[in-house]
Amino acid sequence: MKVTWATGAVGWELASFNYPCVDDARAHIAGSNDGTLPLEPAMRVSQVVLEPALRDLLVDRAQHVRVEYGWRLDSFEQDVDGVTAELVEPATGDRRTVRAAFLAGCDGAGSRTRSALGIGQHEIDLRKLVTQRLGPRRAVGSLLRNFRHDGTRPPDGRFYLVHFHSKDREIHRRFGYVWHLQSPEGWTLISQDDGDIWTLHSPLGVGVDAAAIDPVQFVRERLGHDLDVDVRVANAWTPRLVVADSFGRGRVWLAGDAVHQVTPTGGYGMNTGVGDAAGLAWILAANLQGWGGPRLLEAYEVERRAVALRNREAAARHALVRAAIMTTDWRDMHSEGWSGDRTRRRLGREIVDLGNLENEALGIELGYRYDDSPVIAAEPGPRPKQQSYAYLPSTVPGVRPPSVWLADGQAIFDRLGTGFTLLRFTEHDTTALEHAAAIAGVPLDIVDVRDDHARALYERDLVLIRPDQHVAWRGNGPPSDPIAVIDLVRGANS
Repeated sequence: MKVTWATGAVGWELASFNYPCVDDARAHIAGSNDGTLPLEPAMRVSQVVLEPALRDLLVDRAQHVRVEYGWRLDSFEQDVDGVTAELVEPATGDRRTVRAAFLAGCDGAGSRTRSALGIGQHEIDLRKLVTQRLGPRRAVGSLLRNFRHDGTRPPDGRFYLVHFHSKDREIHRRFGYVWHLQSPEGWTLISQDDGDIWTLHSPLGVGVDAAAIDPVQFVRERLGHDLDVDVRVANAWTPRLVVADSFGRGRVWLAGDAVHQVTPTGGYGMNTGVGDAAGLAWILAANLQGWGGPRLLEAYEVERRAVALRNREAAARHALVRAAIMTTDWRDMHSEGWSGDRTRRRLGREIVDLGNLENEALGIELGYRYDDSPVIAAEPGPRPKQQSYAYLPSTVPGVRPPSVWLADGQAIFDRLGTGFTLLRFTEHDTTALEHAAAIAGVPLDIVDVRDDHARALYERDLVLIRPDQHVAWRGNGPPSDPIAVIDLVRGANS
């Protein structure tokens, strides 16, 4: 899990940030058990590996799901009872009509669903942001000096991706097993499996024709080594910082890149999309099962759009750190003379000073909170401050509760049900709350936990957890009006 900055794939190391491997991280989590860490350690996996794995799970296990390829959404109309969608298969021209209760548009940055709803987007111009934050003299002048000195054209905002296989061991021999190998020139080489699967991202110069690029030569030139390269995917792309103005309306809702696109810095793109999926799925299930109220879908937009905006800000911050390194004077870093040594030492110090928060921001990854949700039982008084670099254990309504191992060796998250779960840390009569849930049809599990350490971390005797593992309500005794609490968290009309 090492992140290394270097002058090239076979050049000099400038700085490294070392992180524990999965087994060591798991042991550290178990040994800490203070609620500040996730249940499972971070694991790296390429999208080209993850998506087929998820597809196989759907095909093999989800009997109620039908997986089909080659179809696209052509148009749709919604009414008070559902959505009628027209699908087309471009390869054959075949068309079909599908009737559904809801439509979830997870159709990417160019979402036809979003466009059909007439929903606009707000974008932060990354190049302008870099110029504003770093100053025009550094942001523009340094790039021109550095790249002209190097004989290449300064970057124009586009990147080129090459996903390839290579059994060449030279990179591992030079720097050991690295997760990210990065250069002040702007490129990043990602090891996907500590073996032979790699992804290279590198900026494109002004006026470079991406269609004319030889991806094999592109990799070799950037890395400074004639790797044996088997290219699987190669294409140009442009980083964006975009959040949609709305996440849907009526019976049509959006998730993933359809409503937010961020730079890869921090890895928040797909991870934010997974959070959207979890947030939208339980709400759609609640509506289809008949116990969800009309405010749940309103809450989905309020909750997830706030997360998208926060994650966009974090991704932009990490991108600015990389921009600061790119605009440092690195013209002599390849030199074997004394000036090269001095440049490399200076670069290394600056990189270490800037840090590597993009791979350390547990507060972004775990600590997001649904403060203004209409279906969360908000408490009076100031809320704990959110931090980007650390997750602070809390059960303030709206937050993700802390992960903790119980005295019996079980993870508290593994005690949670698929509906709502009321964690009962002290004996209380919750019959009235259970009865209110039953009347409304809300699925509710009562889970007794007798663990002093977990009780201290969870801060209250009773903590109500939603299906998406966010705190909906808490208290040191049953609510005085249990029907009102159940109606609030299920999104019934106020």
